Amino acid sequence: QVQLVESGGGSVQAGGSLRLSCAASGYTYVRYCMGWFRQRPGKEREGVARIDSGGGSRWYADSVKGRFFISQDSAENTLYLQMNSLKPEDTAMYYCAQADESRYYSCSQAMDYGMDYWGKGTLVTISS
Repeated sequence: QVQLVESGGGSVQAGGSLRLSCAASGYTYVRYCMGWFRQRPGKEREGVARIDSGGGSRWYADSVKGRFFISQDSAENTLYLQMNSLKPEDTAMYYCAQADESRYYSCSQAMDYGMDYWGKGTLVTISS
């Protein structure tokens, strides 16, 4: 059974940084897509960043481009999201998600289709 456990959320002032982690376990597929999503207060869930299992392809939402960086440690089965220059509008519950890439045409499609597995989220609060 796939499990995703996020950590690293917290409260920081605008301009600060946080690094989120997502520990993944229980999956058996070789190629996968992993992503970070967030749900801001009163808003729908949105994709923030995505990476494929080889690490060669990354995608970022326009709103975080240049400030957030997604990476992974394959040996540790851990996904990271380095968030810099944080803004109050980055306040949200952040979720890690994973998809079996073989089930989709691409990781982009996997993201559009809602991925396969989700963590419970970690809360990020940015004060002005």
